Amino acid sequence: MAVTIAVESPLQDDVRTLIAALNATLLELTPAEFCTHLTVEQMAGADTTVFIARDGGRAVACGALKRHGDGIGEVKRMYTEPASQGQGIGGRILELIEATARDDGLTRLVLETGHLHDAAWHVYERGGFTRCGPVLDYPDTGYSVFYEKLLAA
Repeated sequence: MAVTIAVESPLQDDVRTLIAALNATLLELTPAEFCTHLTVEQMAGADTTVFIARDGGRAVACGALKRHGDGIGEVKRMYTEPASQGQGIGGRILELIEATARDDGLTRLVLETGHLHDAAWHVYERGGFTRCGPVLDYPDTGYSVFYEKLLAA
């Protein structure tokens, strides 16, 4: 069965389970005090659009666009469960986030990821993101890697 991706509420049990798996994975790679996790409740805010990938109805991946002022959008909560990795799902979610940002008139996408998340780096770099200095209000702790992508107006 083909994987489908749609905008969904994060306030669903299977999405909560997916986000819990994401958080556990991040905590294996980065000390808790340096993790910047949006909660599922924060993801449900009006400033955030959540994309859920489903395979046979089962939530297997996610990503979100959080809108900030000054035309900036932030890529958040990108995750694909291990059994579904390598199928290009993360890249597809990233494309939808970018398309939504463009539709909303945003001019720049930014993100923060972990210093040991090289699989994520590949997804972002294939998506046209480039490394940059700290973005938004994230501190430069040594545990973070920052990316940006300028969007044509």
